[in-house]
Amino acid sequence: MEIKQLARYPFVKPASELIKQENISLEDLLTHQAFSGARHRGKQRIIDSVEKAQVQDAKLTSKEDMLQEILSYAMARILVSSVGDGFLIRRYALAEAKTVYDHLQTEPIDRVMEIASELGVDATLERDVPSMHFADFLRYTSGIRSKEWKLVNTEVKKGLVSLPKIKFARVLEQAFHDKIEDELPLPVADWMIKALKDDIQELKNLAEQMKDRYKVEGFGEIDAESFPPCIRRLIAMARSGENISHPGRFALTSFLFSIGLSRDEILAIFASSPDFDESKTRYQIDHITGEISGTKYTPPECSTMKSFGNCHNIDDLCRQDWVKHPLIYYRAKSRRRRKQPGAKTVPQASVPAEGDKTATKSATT
Repeated sequence: MEIKQLARYPFVKPASELIKQENISLEDLLTHQAFSGARHRGKQRIIDSVEKAQVQDAKLTSKEDMLQEILSYAMARILVSSVGDGFLIRRYALAEAKTVYDHLQTEPIDRVMEIASELGVDATLERDVPSMHFADFLRYTSGIRSKEWKLVNTEVKKGLVSLPKIKFARVLEQAFHDKIEDELPLPVADWMIKALKDDIQELKNLAEQMKDRYKVEGFGEIDAESFPPCIRRLIAMARSGENISHPGRFALTSFLFSIGLSRDEILAIFASSPDFDESKTRYQIDHITGEISGTKYTPPECSTMKSFGNCHNIDDLCRQDWVKHPLIYYRAKSRRRRKQPGAKTVPQASVPAEGDKTATKSATT
């Protein structure tokens, strides 16, 4: 692989071998003036990840530029690890993976297969079409929500799934994303943190600014202590930056809006997601809450929550036969809490009457 290609895919083994051949030590990379450009570019990779969710391509006009680009990838990994912020790691992994996906779409199929091998993705070419075992396909696509990626909508022959180059590149994007998240944070020594302290602090501040932009301190007059376990878990997932399934997002959005949270407050809860896109998330919230669709959806019933795997940590109140809906749970628990000495009275959300379809719509997805 030529050095220009190594600069596009700096995670491959030949890129590491090139750095060794150039006799560049870790101390040189972190401290020597000759590599200040690589350090700056490494920090910029992370800034792009936070601000743009993608690493912007650098101009590569000389061998020095290409070597600097390779070194910048190593530098970015060190910086992210030194900051040690889970949100930053997830955001960085997502951006690097998206960049690789864009690059792979323009590559000949032989190069795509070469990158697949570097990422440990077991695949073969069948008449110039990548083919992989269905188990590997499921491993890398289980988190993709689009119906076209479901195994039932994919042709499987003799246990193998064939994918056009663009879709296979998407599989490799996920494989690279998982690789970065699995590898980071790297162990970093005190001298490394000391050498990079200014850049580390800058990135810490950037990550905090991004999180604070959408931070929700609380639920105001909403009785958060009365949330059902399923909703508490979804909120915890959202705030910790875990990806939530589409049914989970729907359930959480519709529940929170039903009990009185504003659309902006709901948007803020999803902001820690590694693939957070403000415009797309706002559109989805506006659709579920009736701003766009004209139909205000109510949360799914408990039976639907169970069928989509969103029912967790069932407690004694959940087990009552008459608790068949998250809003019923919320109303009942709020009443119990108000009866406790010194309990604060909070506004209550109403549960739509059985069969009432005039103002709201109950959904099962």
